[in-house]
Amino acid sequence: MKELTVFYFPECPFCQQAFRWHEEIFREHPEYKEIPLRLVDEHREAALADSYDYWFVPAYFLDGEKLGEGGKKKAAVGAAFRRACEAE
Repeated sequence: MKELTVFYFPECPFCQQAFRWHEEIFREHPEYKEIPLRLVDEHREAALADSYDYWFVPAYFLDGEKLGEGGKKKAAVGAAFRRACEAE
């Protein structure tokens, strides 16, 4: 299983909504809790954030491949977790 990396700002309303969706998705799909999930606060890890190609948070990457960025619907967030779970 590959690592899912999420770049975020703690005060970002889109990120806060995405994290609420993470919790809902984990309740609906307990197997997703096994996905290696790396949450990266852009304020604390600016150099790492700058090494990735994205403009908006939250930004989802699966081992360096961009899955999506910016305010997304729950289905899009769920798709990122599903792709990470299916990746071998």
